[in-house]
Amino acid sequence: MARKKIIAGNWKMNMTPSQAVALVNELKPLVATEEADVVFCVPAIDIIPAMEAAKGSNIEIGAENMYFEEKGAFTGEISPEMLTDIGVKYVIIGHSERREYFAETDETVNKKVLKAFEHGITPIICCGESLTQREQGVTMDFIRQQIKIAFLGVTAEQAKTAVIAYEPIWAIGTGKTATTEQAQEVCAGIRACIAEIYDAETAEAIRIQYGGSVNPATAPDLFVQADIDGGLVGGASLKADFGKIVNWK
Repeated sequence: MARKKIIAGNWKMNMTPSQAVALVNELKPLVATEEADVVFCVPAIDIIPAMEAAKGSNIEIGAENMYFEEKGAFTGEISPEMLTDIGVKYVIIGHSERREYFAETDETVNKKVLKAFEHGITPIICCGESLTQREQGVTMDFIRQQIKIAFLGVTAEQAKTAVIAYEPIWAIGTGKTATTEQAQEVCAGIRACIAEIYDAETAEAIRIQYGGSVNPATAPDLFVQADIDGGLVGGASLKADFGKIVNWK
């Protein structure tokens, strides 16, 4: 069975609530398709207005992060229950910016992944290597470690519903894109790693995105690859260009 593409926008720290509504309204007709799942992961303050604006469309609104506790003295954090209460079904976990700027580790990523599954939220689990790691030839060693720790304690049934986003750190927001061959090779390696942890059936079911300067020109070549099931799109998800990426065929 062919895996359905999933194309997600990561808005990062952009768009006020009123700008979010305007952008959703602009993009709604441009991303209308039944061939792919379309998700906008938006800043927490934008989630509710963006959801209102997206009503009746094929757009799912997701979160960019969440904490691994139910509630408590965690100033500034958002709990999984807060997300499910308003209907959020997707959350980005372990983006390289969260790891780099906010001290997230493989272990905290794992805690968040487990908590997301516990609450029926689909995690978009990010992994990716730095330029140094790629140049030293340790890309797959590093990514396999990220994946194996992220999926610690996750059942095969849960894993089948997860989304993994491979984003080479050196390609995020730099305008550099991994070559199609580089992206496919790593995504195939990630699928092989999932097969090792679980089995071939789980590996076949899981969806793996590529992210890192995805744009309308690069999307078609990337998305036809055997192991690339869509994209996690940064800057281009804030523009009408996102419609061209979603309708890449």
